[in-house]
Amino acid sequence: MIELEGTADLVDPIVIAAFEGWNDAADAASSAIDHLMKVWSARVIGEIDPDVYYDFQVNRPYVGNDERGMRRITWPTTRIAIASPPELDRDVILIRGLEPNMQWRRFCAELLAVVDTLGGSLVVTLGALLADTPHTRPIPVSGTSTEPELVDRLKLEISTYEGPTGIVGVFQNACEEADLAAASFWAAVPHYVAQPPCPKATLALINRLEELVEVSIPLGDLPDDARAWERGVNELAEEDEDVAEYVRALEETRDTADLPEASGEAIAREFERYLKRRQEDS
Repeated sequence: MIELEGTADLVDPIVIAAFEGWNDAADAASSAIDHLMKVWSARVIGEIDPDVYYDFQVNRPYVGNDERGMRRITWPTTRIAIASPPELDRDVILIRGLEPNMQWRRFCAELLAVVDTLGGSLVVTLGALLADTPHTRPIPVSGTSTEPELVDRLKLEISTYEGPTGIVGVFQNACEEADLAAASFWAAVPHYVAQPPCPKATLALINRLEELVEVSIPLGDLPDDARAWERGVNELAEEDEDVAEYVRALEETRDTADLPEASGEAIAREFERYLKRRQEDS
């Protein structure tokens, strides 16, 4: 079992989790957790025993020097952190790690035991997948949930996916079987720029989380990083006419598909977010 250190009574905590690996195209989802840990000053309170779940020939440990210059090995694992964002009237449990190589059901059971111990009332998993979407348009984020209130409020869907799944899907299913409210957000990363990082996809996930928690999340350098990433991909595309033509075709397809929504809920949602940020800044 995971040993937790320095935990106090948390206020109606929401759990947000992401795992590197198959569920995390361009590291977009795990980078969203990294961002939240930074802007919310999260504190790590425990970690999974890596010997039980990870193959170290697949996920190798890292050797380096610590702040005192001592040689230190960092083992691949999954860590649990807690935060008390001043903007929120509830606490947050952040889970950030690697998709395990073995014993997935035991892994999920350990995490659910932690969630239960800390009083988590809602689990939100983040993922990212490669898709036929242009980098020049807003990154699509799909959302599913088992909770009717969230489905209605955030216009989510009940998942109908059938096929291979990763640890995010297995953990989501474990939450459902434990009668724990759960939701999942997935960012669609342009497949022709799959290498990490993809700050534009990370930003899209953070924006969806804002809608869920109904407060603004500090964005830091993310918007600037997203714009710089897009400019960089633009330059690469311009150097290859085949890629540029492919991007134009994706843009045309995307614009046609989005046309009915462009004057409706999407713009209203974006304008609402803009007004909220202006209000908070003033």
